[in-house]
Amino acid sequence: MSVLSTLLSRSSTKQIQGPGPSEEEIQQILATAMCAPDHGRLRPWRFKRIQGDAIAQLTDLAVKTLEAEGKPLNATKEKTMRDWLARAPLVLAVASYVDHSNERIPEHERMLATGASVMNILNAVHALGYGAFWSTGIGTYTQGVPEALGFDALEYEFLGFVVIGSLSEPLKPKERPAVTDYVSIWEPSES
Repeated sequence: MSVLSTLLSRSSTKQIQGPGPSEEEIQQILATAMCAPDHGRLRPWRFKRIQGDAIAQLTDLAVKTLEAEGKPLNATKEKTMRDWLARAPLVLAVASYVDHSNERIPEHERMLATGASVMNILNAVHALGYGAFWSTGIGTYTQGVPEALGFDALEYEFLGFVVIGSLSEPLKPKERPAVTDYVSIWEPSES
């Protein structure tokens, strides 16, 4: 598959299962994150690998934290999340490091760089034949889950989880919007 056809066929999916990528493939996937555009070479992206029994512990942590922080999941959503994560062989927690000593490069540029690093991960996962989904559920917007993962809110902007595994069913082609609906040509006015 050519690089362009890989990019054009990538799609997020929760339809994953084990096995996950091998250690060598995980290292390749994470290496692509290090190639993201990054103003000032700050490398703000931070990841935590969550695998094996730790995934069930993350699920329990998310459920308990959401309850404790007044945002409980209903029974259906909790079951859906537990079933999904029980099939996941690899979860990456994602955060953007906020370097308060650097005032030259705005925080939003660091978050864009982290987002670009995640997009590289999603593309690499797809190129290797796996599936992935970037989730901002699983307790992303709680105080307790990011802190339990070592991402203190004073130093990090927590951006969610990338859940990775083998495809449990083939990706279905998605209808994409027309480029012309989102791109226009700027023509300067003559003065």
